[in-house]
Amino acid sequence: MNKSIALFAAGALAAAVSVPAIAQDRSTDELNSATQVMQELTGPQSKAGIPDDVLKNAKCVAVIPKMLKAGFVVGGQHGAGVATCRLANGRWSPPAPFDLSGATFGAQIGGEEQGYVMMIMNDSGMQALMSGHFKIGAGVDAAAGPVGREGSGSAGVSAAILSYARAKGAYIGATLNGAELNQDHGETRQLYGQPTNFQAILNGQVQMPDNSAAHQFVETINRSVVRAANNANAQ
Repeated sequence: MNKSIALFAAGALAAAVSVPAIAQDRSTDELNSATQVMQELTGPQSKAGIPDDVLKNAKCVAVIPKMLKAGFVVGGQHGAGVATCRLANGRWSPPAPFDLSGATFGAQIGGEEQGYVMMIMNDSGMQALMSGHFKIGAGVDAAAGPVGREGSGSAGVSAAILSYARAKGAYIGATLNGAELNQDHGETRQLYGQPTNFQAILNGQVQMPDNSAAHQFVETINRSVVRAANNANAQ
């Protein structure tokens, strides 16, 4: 009997320890995937990615590495992502986890996994993002982003959000109108060790978490923006 109790207690302890570890691994995986998406879209060898004009003027960047669309004609979409915003000193904030969900429309058979990037281009879009809860296209103008490193952001000059989609290895401008963004409180707690305000993270009022994937994601954004600005100055 005592042996059974001891085994049960050991198993319960192991489970209690493994759950946070699994959650932390999920956060790390999402950050690594978001970094990979941005490297593909903004790296020096990328010719069909986000234009330098858009990159150097963006106020925030939100990346959803994997968004699952399922259903036929009308389906649902859901994905987890991370966002960062430009700070007054020119650097970028720690990453803020969020969920994106909503309805999708069009002919879809089965499930289709896509990645999305949202470039927040003005104060209206930045304020909506920092609220930790808003619906894209409802009071916040959104448009498909121009594609090509030499392209111009003027194609969506009035839009608060320019968005891009990755499907089957290709990147295209895409819209996410109707999708709803909410802070992912669970992922935030795992990444920062406690409940943390979404706006405080994006304002840079929170220290960068002790997570190498978080550092790499933010540094990738920073390098991409600096490179875009240098390219613009060289022209």
